This record gives sequence, structure tokens and C-alpha cells, in this order.
Amino acid sequence: MSEASAPPSFTSLPDLASRRLAGSVVAANDELFAQRENLIKAEPPVFAVGEFGHKGKVYDGWETRRRREPGHDWAIVRLGVSGIVRGVVVDTAWFTGNYPPHVSVEGARVEGYPSPGELEVIDWVTLVEKSPARGDTANAYEVDDDRVWTHVRLSIYPDGGVARFRVHGRVVPDPKFLTGTVDLAAMENGGALVGCSDAFYSSPQNVIMPGRAQLMADGWENARRRDDGNDYATFRLAAEGLPEHIEIDTSHFVGNAPGWVRLSACATDAEVPADGVEWWELVGRTRSQPDTRHRFLAVNDRPATHVRLDVYPDGGLARLRVWGRLTDTAGRALPRWE
Repeated sequence: MSEASAPPSFTSLPDLASRRLAGSVVAANDELFAQRENLIKAEPPVFAVGEFGHKGKVYDGWETRRRREPGHDWAIVRLGVSGIVRGVVVDTAWFTGNYPPHVSVEGARVEGYPSPGELEVIDWVTLVEKSPARGDTANAYEVDDDRVWTHVRLSIYPDGGVARFRVHGRVVPDPKFLTGTVDLAAMENGGALVGCSDAFYSSPQNVIMPGRAQLMADGWENARRRDDGNDYATFRLAAEGLPEHIEIDTSHFVGNAPGWVRLSACATDAEVPADGVEWWELVGRTRSQPDTRHRFLAVNDRPATHVRLDVYPDGGLARLRVWGRLTDTAGRALPRWE
């Protein structure tokens, strides 16, 4: 049996279209067999063998009718957070005799909240040229474009079904909304996971997602540690900021919460802090409780660009919040949208 190929590196970046980040499928020209909203569900697609409706087999995805005239089908997604797209995945899982043989993806950047009709007539920029796609496959396409997008349009040729549509990239928020006290670590504000010791069950990227975790799978859970070390995750903040108060939330983690937690900070121009960088404590090593939202005042008011969350010796966390203000220098350096 041949080994499965490794997923493209861009799939480690956040899915900007995900419902978890407030993405929305705002329009589609056809969704007769299966509704468009399924495209951006966070969970993997499933297949129920015996599930049929009055229109036929029920699929966990977006499926259009068989086209009998020229043209092709499309769906428009408003990204939950604006950003630079590095790659997309058009997943045709479970679609075998009814998948689209070709797909393309376009992007647009639009201020405000345009209607579906307005989006249909704007100028779109090609991100992925019309390309072959396979059935029952996570079809991955890299994107080489450094512009910021707010919307993407998936086109399928001529028709068919797609289970999930993932739009991976780097969050670039509108700087108008980064004033005052904000969550400096939040993914929707531009925070990002840049390193971790272990993500066996689920990624620490989850802890900077919006909202409260609804169950244990919404957080970060590492494997049980059998040595003398401890697990950690490192996050780049939205920009250089002054942390003021911290939330470390173990909600839903009962028998597998950490025994102790610690949060440190550093300041560096590097995406990933190098060995030897100076770290200082925001929250000293502190005993934690299961299924609890812990709140702390930061014990140091130095400007920081990164934080490192240590758990001892291991264990799961639901959310991390680093509330604070951007420094004046960082605020002036944010990219302008105008």
C-alpha cells in the first residue's frame, strides 16, 4: 500500500472562510440537491448511506442539479476575516459520480457589507485558474498573491458537488477595528500560532478562535506526557502591544486539564522567536483548575510581540485571551486599507 502524500504546507494556516471565524456563503446560482452553507462547516464531511430525501441522496456538501445548458455553477463566500490567501482546498469527499471535473477560484476586496446582487457584478480577480479536480479528493491549489481579500468565488465546471471549501491564509484585519483594548492574541485580529510542542489530539490554534469553546474538541489537547518536560504553544500577537489582563480557560477539560499554567512574552521582529530571545512573565507559573475560566492581571507592562503559553506537565485548554492595547508605533505601522 502506498503512503498518502503529506498535505500542502498552506493547510496549516487558518481557514479564513470557516464558519468558526464567521464566514458565510452569501450566494450560489444553484443548490437544488444540497445547500451551499455546508461548504464552510468546520467539521469533516460525513456520508450517511441510507439517507435520502425527496430530491435524492442527501450529501454533506453543496450540490447543484445536472446542467443541460451552457455555463457553470458558482458560490460566493464572504470570508470570516479578511486576509492574504495562500491556498485553497476544494474537497469533493463522497462525491464520486457527481463531482465537478474542473474548478476555479476568484477573489475580491469589498468595503462594507454588499448584497449578493452587488457581488455578482463586481470585478473579480483570478486566484486559481480553471483547473482539473478529482472526485472524493481534497483537491489543493496554491495561491501566489499578496493582496488582501474579503470575498472569494468558487466556480465548478459545469456542475456537481463539493463537500467543503477551505481558504487558507494569513489574517489581515481592518486596522480601524484595532483601537482601544483588544484581544492581542485573537486570530480574527491577526494573532497566529507560530509553534508548539505537541498537537496530538487538536491544535493550539483553536485557543485563539472567536467565542467560547462549546466542547473539548474546540480547544487544544496534547498527548499524555511521559517524561520530565512540559508542553507549550507560542503565538504571534496581532502587532506589538501592551498586555493588560489575561484569560486562560480550561472549560470542558475535566480529567485532562493542566496542573499548572504560565504565560510569558517577548519582543522580536522575527515571525518565530529565536533561541536565546529574552522572555518575561505575564502570568507566573500558577496552579490551574479543571473546567474553569482563569483571569489574571499581567504582571509586566513591557511591549510584546509574542506570548508563550506553558502547561505543566501537559493537558488541554479551551481558550487564551490576551487583552491589551497596541503601542503607538505598532498602530501607525499597520497597513492602511484605503
